[in-house]
This record gives sequence, structure tokens and C-alpha cells, in this order.
Amino acid sequence: MTLLQEQKITFTKLAQERGVNVCTVWRWAQRGVRGVRLESFNEGGKRYTTREAHARFVEGTTAAANGTTAVQSNRTNRQREAAIARAEREAERLGL
Repeated sequence: MTLLQEQKITFTKLAQERGVNVCTVWRWAQRGVRGVRLESFNEGGKRYTTREAHARFVEGTTAAANGTTAVQSNRTNRQREAAIARAEREAERLGL
């Protein structure tokens, strides 16, 4: 499943729902936490993630904090960026 098939949410809305500053969500996406980055994509000049991606992020960071490995944390930055690029191309193809 690609990010575009999941329930998208703006960084601002996610920050409000999680009770954190929007800068924190940007940091999760750009630098990550414990080697796990929040998957995101750009659409119409706005940055989005998905509720499912956030759940994977929480799962991955929790696993890393507990000293175990989650499936998502095994993904390299290059693989993650390739997945985002594919999602953005698919969005363009669909006219989103």
C-alpha cells in the first residue's frame, strides 16, 4: 500500500492531535527519532503524512527505544525517499 492510499493528514493537524508543536512533526519527518523517520509527501505545496505512517513511526521509535527492531526502521533513507517519489508521481498521474 502506498501513502496515497492511506488516510492523509497535514503536519499541522497531526501536531494538534498529538499535542506537539508542528516543528516537532517536521523534525520527525526530516531527521527522525532513533533512526526512524515519519513518512511524508508533498501535495499542492503542502506537506502531508498519513495516520498509518504515524502509527508505523510510533511503532518503530518504540521498538528502537526498547532495543528491538521494527520492520519500518530497517528501511534506508534512500528506500524511504524512493517510496515518497513514487507516491508523488502517482499523485500527479491521478491528478491529485
